[in-house]
Amino acid sequence: MDLVENIREGLRSIKANMLRSVLTALIVAIGITSLVGILTAIDGIERSVADSLSSLGVNTFDIYSKWNRNASQDGVKEKLFPQLKLYEAQKFLDEFSYPASVSLSARLTNLAEIKHKSEKTSPNVDVRGVNEEYIAIKGLNIAEGRNFSKFEIQQGSRTAILGWKLAESLYGKNPKPIGTEVSFRGNQFKVIGLLKEKGELSENNYDNMMIIPIIVANQLAGGEALRYRINVGIADMNQLDFAMGEATGLMRKIRGDEVGQENSFEIEKSESLAQELESITNGLRFGGFGVGFITLLGASIALMNIMLVSVTERTREVGVRKALGATPLRIRQQFVIEAIVVCVLGGIGGVILGIVIGNLISRAIGIEIFVVPWLWMLVGMVICIVVGLLSGYYPAHKASKLDPIESLRFE
Repeated sequence: MDLVENIREGLRSIKANMLRSVLTALIVAIGITSLVGILTAIDGIERSVADSLSSLGVNTFDIYSKWNRNASQDGVKEKLFPQLKLYEAQKFLDEFSYPASVSLSARLTNLAEIKHKSEKTSPNVDVRGVNEEYIAIKGLNIAEGRNFSKFEIQQGSRTAILGWKLAESLYGKNPKPIGTEVSFRGNQFKVIGLLKEKGELSENNYDNMMIIPIIVANQLAGGEALRYRINVGIADMNQLDFAMGEATGLMRKIRGDEVGQENSFEIEKSESLAQELESITNGLRFGGFGVGFITLLGASIALMNIMLVSVTERTREVGVRKALGATPLRIRQQFVIEAIVVCVLGGIGGVILGIVIGNLISRAIGIEIFVVPWLWMLVGMVICIVVGLLSGYYPAHKASKLDPIESLRFE
């Protein structure tokens, strides 16, 4: 018997014992479903969160003032660094030549009370001065109205963009604030934009924020030094370190940092969220793979038991084949191939079910991305073949060692 004939014989044996084969394949399918399903759901969650994080600054870096600590060690006072000034930040924006989006922002206060006619908010509103790039680089979306124009930023016009919850507290449900005016510290601001609701997955509470031009924020500070933050966003994550090097050199030049001295400012990648996501998803994958492996281990034991029963039932058949000249190698091939075919059939069903169930789980938790996990599909099928090989080898080896005379006498 050649290999092709062994495959055909394996398929005929599966067809002849359909119920047993189906139940065995289902055991394998359940294991693969749990493996592929869990990992598909995790991939869907990761892609969704990664998309969200890309709009929260994982392809960006920040430049901001150092925190000066009034502390001394061994009687030597630590060096104090002057805060980043508005003109220095604006000079950086003008001279930074690397292709990137650069935003400038500063928090004026996070205890503001905003008024509109007879309505007023609690004194917990975040008022922030920004430039025209801030909305885009932070991944914010305008629900109504528009963003600041470059002219409004340069001239310091009294215009404002409101967060969703802030607008609801002043205008009620389904707010329509565009064209109206709000009051802050006795100053009137014309509302030109309304942000879409951002939710809690953000570094700041954008929903309870009023955004105004950076020059206006500087004027309203009343001589108080604001902590300016420059946020640089680039398209290619692989070029982030190079862009940071360019930015560091330019800012050192602007700040007058001498060669050999440390930076008088902080520059930091905004990738901690991405790293945390990777750590969490890797843990989830490890756990999901463990659950699937345990299920598949049970499936392989069940398959081995069924194959041993099959060998016992087909002892006379093995004797006939040996009497007709079948070698032990061909006998082993027949039973191993039969086990692998059962596992592969179960694996195909398990992969399909796993993709469907994994995406349904993602949909159930509000993730609309449909994921086809090619890697896990391949891993699942390889595991099926390995399980079939391992669980089928011992019964196949036992069958190949049967004595043909004794086998023909078996009842």
